[in-house]
Amino acid sequence: MTSGLIIVGLIVALALWIMSIYNGLVTLRQRTNQSFADVDVQLKQRHDLIPALVETVKGSAAHERETLDAVIRARQAAVAAPNVEQKVAAENGLTSALGRLFALGEAYPDLKANASFQQLQTELGDVENKLASARRFFNNATQEFNSAVQRFPAVLFASALGFHSLPFFSAGDNRAEMEQAPNIKF
Repeated sequence: MTSGLIIVGLIVALALWIMSIYNGLVTLRQRTNQSFADVDVQLKQRHDLIPALVETVKGSAAHERETLDAVIRARQAAVAAPNVEQKVAAENGLTSALGRLFALGEAYPDLKANASFQQLQTELGDVENKLASARRFFNNATQEFNSAVQRFPAVLFASALGFHSLPFFSAGDNRAEMEQAPNIKF
């Protein structure tokens, strides 16, 4: 009888311990989801500014069609990206395309002096700063979640409970392309 109670007590303690770990992982996953939603809000603001920017550039640099098309395609890919991994890749492509678009301002003095272009460039710069902060917060939340999933003893059953490591929001393989100086044609 006493050994039966000890076994039942151990089973209940084990169940409570696993439930505690599960609830902790759920909390961390929700924090990661919430932080990615913050990133998504900033990305939406960025996506909303791009059509106005492209229209402004069209007026001053209409023959830079290739650059404008690249920005539009990159924006469409970023808006349509279905998951975090594809969204990160698409946003990195969009950042690179925007860099080439802003470089046009250096090649076309009329465009650089255009008040609308300057305002859009300032607004986009503000959104980029907020986006950088949101990305840092997301990556911190992701690091905390990934550490919890990979730490012992959660690593023993986290995968069986549906918890897997999440990707970070980083420049990844596109970093070299993003840091490369744009090719400007005169």
